[in-house]
Amino acid sequence: MVDPRVERLEQSLTRLKLLSTREHLDDLLESGAKGRMSFLDFLDHVIQDEIASKDQKRARMRLQMAKFPLSRRLEDYDFSLQPSLDRRLVTELETGRYLANATNVLLLGPPGVGKTHLAIGLGRKAIELGWSCRFIHAADLVHQLGKAAENGAMDEALAHFGRPHLLIVDELGYLPLERQAGHLLFHLVRRRYEKGSLMLTSNQPIGAWGDMLGDEVVATAILDRLLHHSHVLTIKGESYRLREKRQAGIVPATEAVAD
Repeated sequence: MVDPRVERLEQSLTRLKLLSTREHLDDLLESGAKGRMSFLDFLDHVIQDEIASKDQKRARMRLQMAKFPLSRRLEDYDFSLQPSLDRRLVTELETGRYLANATNVLLLGPPGVGKTHLAIGLGRKAIELGWSCRFIHAADLVHQLGKAAENGAMDEALAHFGRPHLLIVDELGYLPLERQAGHLLFHLVRRRYEKGSLMLTSNQPIGAWGDMLGDEVVATAILDRLLHHSHVLTIKGESYRLREKRQAGIVPATEAVAD
């Protein structure tokens, strides 16, 4: 026979949305009895368990909403292969303090040096710290903003991409952009300026952004806002993929170095 007090307690926990406590109620009651906890210790234990469960659930939801294309962690990044990378700055970014100040992060370097890996790893760290994050490729972002502009829904699109605490725009400059793309990006950068952090990865140095965006004036306006509060990480190492191909003998050493 079910104890009516337990039945009433389960109903109350459901009503209060304390679902983890309800799910583990028998174990919690048993551990409390065996441990001979004080009322204060038992209550603290139950609440801390519920908080931890809710935090984990929120983190899983934020991870799904981030839409990372790959599973990458900072712990798996081989910093020894990229000696030019400022490891102290990466460590500082792991704390997430830049997000509190809406500071931007630019990850610059040639293809294959791990910029996307770093961006996803830092995005995951931000999520673990309780911040929201969204990842998108630059070409997809420009396409979506362009479609929104055509349909008279630009404000809604800017609001959507302005919402996450951290917006990661990957591979800016890998594909040629039309002049209109620069104007669309400017509207987004302006919307997020001093409100939310942008993290951009690009194979183009800052000095080439005028050509990349097809408009020196727009590029200057974008960079003025991006760099006002920013961290810039420049990686000058060799491509991981080329290194692996060279070690496997697929690419001659001279060709890999020339690239």
